[in-house]
Amino acid sequence: MTPRERLEATLNHRQPDRVCVDMGATMTSGISASTLSKLRRRVLGETDYRVRVIEPYQMLGEVDEPLLEALEIDVAGLFRPSTIFGFKNTDWKPFELFDGTPVLVPGKFNVTTNDNGDLLIYPEGDTSAPPSGRMPKGGFYFDAIIRQQPIDEDKLDPADNCEEFALLSDEDIEGLAGRADELAGQSDYGVIILLPGTGIGDIALVPAPFLKHPKGIRDVEEWYVSTVTRKDYLHAVFSRQTEIAVANIERLGKAVGDRAQAAFVCGTDFGTQRGLFISKESYRELYSPYYRRINRAIHEYTNWKTLKHSCGSVYELIGDFIEDGFDILNPLQCSAADMEPETLKAEFGDRIVLWGGGVDTQRTLPFGTPDEVYNEVRRRIEIFNDGGGFVFNTVHNIQANTPVENILAMFRAIQDSSK
Repeated sequence: MTPRERLEATLNHRQPDRVCVDMGATMTSGISASTLSKLRRRVLGETDYRVRVIEPYQMLGEVDEPLLEALEIDVAGLFRPSTIFGFKNTDWKPFELFDGTPVLVPGKFNVTTNDNGDLLIYPEGDTSAPPSGRMPKGGFYFDAIIRQQPIDEDKLDPADNCEEFALLSDEDIEGLAGRADELAGQSDYGVIILLPGTGIGDIALVPAPFLKHPKGIRDVEEWYVSTVTRKDYLHAVFSRQTEIAVANIERLGKAVGDRAQAAFVCGTDFGTQRGLFISKESYRELYSPYYRRINRAIHEYTNWKTLKHSCGSVYELIGDFIEDGFDILNPLQCSAADMEPETLKAEFGDRIVLWGGGVDTQRTLPFGTPDEVYNEVRRRIEIFNDGGGFVFNTVHNIQANTPVENILAMFRAIQDSSK
């Protein structure tokens, strides 16, 4: 099978010739730029190559086509050019990470250093605006800086929390369509498109690190309080967000069409290590209506399968995800309560595609031995890929300082699983 055929078979719950593999196709299935740099040097031997940081919030690196080919990865991501800090992935320039790794960052990746030695990053790259992200000295990732303005309950306007949702420009549409041509036409990769504005209540976006002066409710704690105390406000925000998202989906569906096979819809987390982060009743009241509308539009205008990302123990919500129209669940945090691989496959494997869960990124991959990694990967593929419906990926992103030997053991196990 070609990579595209392998993904299509997997998404339709047919057994592929070998397990379908993703690394780097989404912002929750990627790899730290520093780790990727080490891996790429080992695999391709290009010691002076600088990895591009395509997601500066989590500092994820670009898994480019030479590495996709060398590691036999099947899925490529169709990303918008704008980053979470509001500048585009263009005009690349050299930068050095705290650990000394040389990388490339976008031209408007402009940082300053505070008195503690932390890096501060700015919305749209504008250093005259208040910083919107901070990377602690010696760290690997940025944290959003909360810039909540005083809240006057009588003057709260849902439109303030909708400032970031807008119709895509013709330039954005044409750019995504052109990139889809390259991925699906020239290389025959399976393609997943990352949809803009469909992440209902995604807490990573609430602080709006891409806006210079965010208004509305932008404090993480205040937002979660609002899910109980300001439900009408959130419904108004979600309703407007969904309206714009559906309009963008219709246009993207026409422009990209079947060159993409899947769509990343939402990254809102509903699980913790031990259980749900939200009650089922609150999920159904606040989120389900909008997920159903978005998924219905995607399935009406396209043939894309829709992906719901949620970390943690979401066993109790998987049935709801399916009823809400999601076709794919990611990242399968198997170390969380009630998320055992055997249970997920047996109870849901024929109704929703399982994407992720290939190896534990909390313990095994970063801290285990290569043999432990190899054995866990072989076992997970044996369970999840039985009968198809499984895209191999780690549990969320591969973190900084993960030993390259362990990542190579992971890919060796993937290759051996097809023998």
